[in-house]
Amino acid sequence: MKVFYLNNSGGGFADHVEVEENMTVGAFFAERMKGRDAADYLIRVDRLPCAEDQVLQPGSRVSITPTKVNGALAA
Repeated sequence: MKVFYLNNSGGGFADHVEVEENMTVGAFFAERMKGRDAADYLIRVDRLPCAEDQVLQPGSRVSITPTKVNGALAA
């Protein structure tokens, strides 16, 4: 099934992606954001914060946004 994925980390991007049926938000995050801690991100489904055990539905809109953004160092 397809979901719409918005990744707001770094350069960011948005695209429709194929995921397995009955995939949870936690499994989606682990697959797409390997090596990163979900606690450092705001994860929303259809514009609402969600639990990691929420099951994605066809056409869901998933956005992942870092809660901490590092800027450039002062000279």
